[in-house]
Amino acid sequence: MNRPPLPRSTAYAVLAALAAVVILVSTAIFVGVGGRGRTPAAEPHEAHGTAAPAASGEWVGSWATAPSGAEPNTRLGFPGLSIRNVVHNGVTGTAARIQLSNLYGAQPLPVTHASLAVAAAHGSPAAVPGSMRRLSFGGQPTVTIPAGQSLLSDPVQLAVAAGADLLVTTFSPTPSGPATYQNQSRQTSYLARGDQAEDPHGTGYTTKVQSWRYLTAVDVWSREARGAVVAFGDSITAGYNSTPGTNHRWPDLLATRLRTEPGAPRYSVLNEGISGNRILLSNAGPAPVNNASGLERFDRDVLGRTGARVVIMALGVNDILRTPQQRDPERIVAGLRKLVERAHTRGLRVVGATLTPFGGHKGAVDLQEITRQRVNEAIRSGRVFDAVVDFDRALRDPVSPEGLLPAYDSGDHLHPNDAGYQVMADSIDLEVLKGEAVTAL
Repeated sequence: MNRPPLPRSTAYAVLAALAAVVILVSTAIFVGVGGRGRTPAAEPHEAHGTAAPAASGEWVGSWATAPSGAEPNTRLGFPGLSIRNVVHNGVTGTAARIQLSNLYGAQPLPVTHASLAVAAAHGSPAAVPGSMRRLSFGGQPTVTIPAGQSLLSDPVQLAVAAGADLLVTTFSPTPSGPATYQNQSRQTSYLARGDQAEDPHGTGYTTKVQSWRYLTAVDVWSREARGAVVAFGDSITAGYNSTPGTNHRWPDLLATRLRTEPGAPRYSVLNEGISGNRILLSNAGPAPVNNASGLERFDRDVLGRTGARVVIMALGVNDILRTPQQRDPERIVAGLRKLVERAHTRGLRVVGATLTPFGGHKGAVDLQEITRQRVNEAIRSGRVFDAVVDFDRALRDPVSPEGLLPAYDSGDHLHPNDAGYQVMADSIDLEVLKGEAVTAL
């Protein structure tokens, strides 16, 4: 049966309603892409640039750190102080969001003001004019993070460039300790009295600190990056004894290669190194323990990272060196295999690094070198990881292969210097980062 045509005004109303539905669905798709866990929608506070971007792309981890423990002497937290964390951004994009953690807090952490900005210069507490954004959480300008938990902010529109520094500032008015922190940042961050979270000039940030507090991740909405490499390791991965403020940790230097070399996979690199970290054992103490073992923290620090595609695993040295010292190489290898299995369940490719030399380091003995060599034999056999990077071969002294080449030794015969970290990054064949996980080894 033929129906009479709709009046023009009615037709326009129908089309408008359909368009509204399309916009709502598109927004829901944007908000849900790429994130793990809760990904709150942004409220359109145009004055602070928090409307979600419309450009196509995906969320990818651009910077991250592993919380190493509860900061000593912070029983009250940092009430009445603004904490301005300076972090090195890895991905170019049009929007960003952050993760705050109260993992080691004993009580709820109130954050009444939080902001994100692009630093005016590397290491500076001042912001690029016009880049300051107030952050919200679930559409609210304030948030309280329960003890032991972390929260993701709403996304904000902000043009961020790979290689730039970002400023992430939080203010808490009341006691809420102890503070969750990463103690080996190798980067200067800042404190200021009072609520100066949105101060773009940075003049009040006169106290310098060498740790990151509460902040554990920055994600960027990007059309360039196609995932993230997670560097999972100990103090060598964290960049211990590299020059502070220069981003000369080996994961930073690898990130530069991935951004600049023709044919390189367009991945960001997330540094999940903790000084003193072991595969098998956590530090002693009440839960949550400081310096959780690789087995305990893997889900949080690797599987929980946005856009993770590949893991470079560089753990095992501290299992051999730290008391109680693990002398059985099979137990270390078995721990590595458990981590690989867990990565494979999520489709992540795992590249394993040989254990680096420590001959001459304080307390190191011949039996420990035998354990290291046997672990490395298993790694090189190809029966542990999907692929191997030989950090041992890259750093060792050909004359005395149990030790670091002097040109790469920071002086403690364990940690490389800047030149050594560069050699580590250069020794990674970028082709091994490509491809899928191998499910049977």
